[in-house]
Amino acid sequence: MTTNSTMDIPAHVPQDRVVDFDYLRPTGIDEDLHLAWKRAQDSLPDIFWTPRNGGHWVATRAQDIKAIQLDHQRFSHKRLLIQGPEGHEGSVLTMDPPRHGLYRMLISPAFSPKAIAALEPIVRQTAVTLIEELRPRGECEFVGDFAKVLPVEVFLGLVDLPLEDREFLLPFAEKIARPRNPQDYGEGQAGLTQYISQVLTARAQQPGGDLLSKIVTAKIDGEPIAFEAAVALSRTVLAGGLDTVASILGFVARFLALNPGHRRQLIDDPSLVGNAVEELIRRHGIANTARVLTQDTEFKGVRLRAGEQILIPNNLYGLDERQVDDPLVVDFTRAHPDRHSAAFGNGPHRCPGSFLAKSEITVFLQEWLARIPDFDIKPGTTPRMASGHVNATHELHLAWDTDSR
Repeated sequence: MTTNSTMDIPAHVPQDRVVDFDYLRPTGIDEDLHLAWKRAQDSLPDIFWTPRNGGHWVATRAQDIKAIQLDHQRFSHKRLLIQGPEGHEGSVLTMDPPRHGLYRMLISPAFSPKAIAALEPIVRQTAVTLIEELRPRGECEFVGDFAKVLPVEVFLGLVDLPLEDREFLLPFAEKIARPRNPQDYGEGQAGLTQYISQVLTARAQQPGGDLLSKIVTAKIDGEPIAFEAAVALSRTVLAGGLDTVASILGFVARFLALNPGHRRQLIDDPSLVGNAVEELIRRHGIANTARVLTQDTEFKGVRLRAGEQILIPNNLYGLDERQVDDPLVVDFTRAHPDRHSAAFGNGPHRCPGSFLAKSEITVFLQEWLARIPDFDIKPGTTPRMASGHVNATHELHLAWDTDSR
């Protein structure tokens, strides 16, 4: 996870596949994170080895990313982060089928389309309240004032945790999603583990109707879930709920601030919002997960060795012109067949929170544009972006005329 870590090039790696590439700092990230990744996709081999961050493979093309996502026999989830530790029982992101499915079934009902539809009024009321508080100010730091408030407050309500715990929990989620070094990741995991252990101990004694209570009182293969597995599963759910949607919202707001024509299109024709959500997610992918080789194998003419890691930057899936025509162009009328829908992963590990994420982005577009239709990046400020396990906009200052409504 460190940006300056290198290692000897393994003997089986061809020299023409060696590239000095740091996924935490792709060239050009300070100007535009996704364009920086796209330049790497266009200029580098489809599969290459980088000595950075301990040494690992990188696959850059949609077809290969999807193939690896679906092939857990050779490409295991058990080490999902570059230089990260192996996952534990219950950590659903780092488990392979079929056991992965036993734990996923515990959380899937809470994120089903029906469950999210029932949650939508809460999402909308929360969004309206936040926007109405911000609108008279004429400016905001969008990430801290909105993107890390709306989805986190909704999620904390879903798992029945105090809203005031948000500021305590967010730094741990940040260290897990975008660690600067292995110590960062360990601290993030330890912080959430300690917090969630205390919560689950209480819920086990007095369970309620919330998701965490259901996890800690669940059965796996007919036996009560192990407490350590319940902690691992709950920690995974909590980390995702605290960070993922907030990361997407930052990129969406930045795009709209820079593209008034697209804003006006949605205001003039609200029926486009649903498709616009799909298109904005496609164009601004955020995930950069890894897999570990379970065996020596050949993939696309390259020899890979057991124990090696390969990064599959899913944020590149929707930017691949072999998959999507004119991928850098945001077109709210673009059709979105299944082949465009990999922003949240493929197969059994597709993100269970995808329906919630789309609901929250939809509500943001509807309610924000109805109240603040014209806004820009505040003069004198520059958005700050970060690449990692989950790409994010760290800071985004917006400004608008309070009389323009």
